[in-house]
Amino acid sequence: MGGAVSRTLVAIDGGNSKTDVLVADTGGTVLAAVRGPGYRPHEGGFDRAVQGVAALVEEALAEASGPPVALVSAYMANVDLPHEEHALVRALRARGWTDRVTVGNDTFALLHTGARRGWGVAVVCGAGINCAGVAPDGRSTGFPSLGSHTGDWGGGGTLGNAALWHAVRAEDGRGPATALSAAVAAHFGAATALDVGIAVHLGDIHPDRILSLTPVLMDVAEAGDPVALSVVDRQAEEVALLGTVAMRRLGLLDRPAEVVLGGGVLSARRPPLMAGVERRFAQAAPHAELIVADAPPVLGAGLLALTELGASPEAGEPSVDEARDRLRAACTERWPPPRATVPEARAAVPEARAAVREES
Repeated sequence: MGGAVSRTLVAIDGGNSKTDVLVADTGGTVLAAVRGPGYRPHEGGFDRAVQGVAALVEEALAEASGPPVALVSAYMANVDLPHEEHALVRALRARGWTDRVTVGNDTFALLHTGARRGWGVAVVCGAGINCAGVAPDGRSTGFPSLGSHTGDWGGGGTLGNAALWHAVRAEDGRGPATALSAAVAAHFGAATALDVGIAVHLGDIHPDRILSLTPVLMDVAEAGDPVALSVVDRQAEEVALLGTVAMRRLGLLDRPAEVVLGGGVLSARRPPLMAGVERRFAQAAPHAELIVADAPPVLGAGLLALTELGASPEAGEPSVDEARDRLRAACTERWPPPRATVPEARAAVPEARAAVREES
């Protein structure tokens, strides 16, 4: 079968912290996969960001040595507005791989990675946070997700900064005592949390490294610290708000619907966060089926590409459904999912800690 397949697709998932490129044939066989830095045009400029993505694609294509590219399917963070989509389509076409280029926000790739029905809602919480949804009739919804100025709260950057903020305020008396003070200082090898804040101000600690405080925050929360738990609980509330608002817009609140959770913060499946997320969905959308994506969102970009390309039986290609199943199996084998599930995560949190997170 492999020799008969005549077309190649390039799937790209560009997040804030990393970019995955997958090259596959239209039979669903993975030919190459590479990972590199995130897609952040707002920092280094659009041209530089595209150049970084292009270098990864060239690397993957060289490794694949497959047939000519039939489609580039790119689902990227920081592609939130129509003019951003159009600019990226033009830039990718200019690379000469193919004129057939599909571009969208990376949240849609996450949705199709985890949603077996082909519709539902996805919430990504990684370095940033976003949400998108697709109804059974094809209607879609989403959020600008441009930062706090468009109403966003959460993701690793926000959580890391919140951990540092509470840690410093606990030290100087403006906030309640919290184990975050010692944990944040220890994480950076500093004497105090204030020293960490000063080091960020002076440039000795790059702001991107604040992201690394998210696991520290989760550790302190799991130990039962009320301040850390309050931050994690707010993140759980935001994840559930995004998801349930998207479901309401699409008329999905009163029917079974898949809600796919992904991004580094959610895919880590930390018990306090997942317990809060599940509890809130149970209250606001009791028919929602929570799914933590079991493969990187680049799979979703690939699945969307296979559907768009369709099958060519005369070229010996299998059906689209067969190709999608084969690609999903290959990606799941390449990136084995974590063992925990959302309900298991909830059960791992003692009731005493859960009480701290109860809404007033």
